[in-house]
Amino acid sequence: MKLRSRNFREEPEINFIPLIDLLLVILIFLMVTTTYSRFAELQINLPTAEAGKAPERPSKLDVAVDAKGNTSINRSTVPSGNPAALAEALKRAAGDMKDPVIVINADANASHQSVVRVMEAAQIAGYPKITFTTQAKK
Repeated sequence: MKLRSRNFREEPEINFIPLIDLLLVILIFLMVTTTYSRFAELQINLPTAEAGKAPERPSKLDVAVDAKGNTSINRSTVPSGNPAALAEALKRAAGDMKDPVIVINADANASHQSVVRVMEAAQIAGYPKITFTTQAKK
């Protein structure tokens, strides 16, 4: 006859449900409190340069853009409404110049769209050489 002992012991078991709940709460907390920066990896330090005066170019068109978006070519005001009209004005100003360089003198407060409009007009007119002027630091 086999007798069992009265002190039957149950094996301890680990309940993983509360552990999973706790990990999910921690994960949600981290997701909510973390800040994401889109441009954190783009730490840009722009180069500086001190170059001499650019050489004189006989075939150049000076295009000025003021802070209000008004445009002038070789000191004569032209309508700057659309790039096609500006391209025609560039062609008239170029006359018989062969492959002129478009020199854009944009005000520091000029809108980016105004400058892009001049660049687009130069592309439409078939003048791929574009440069910008800046002033030296004082």
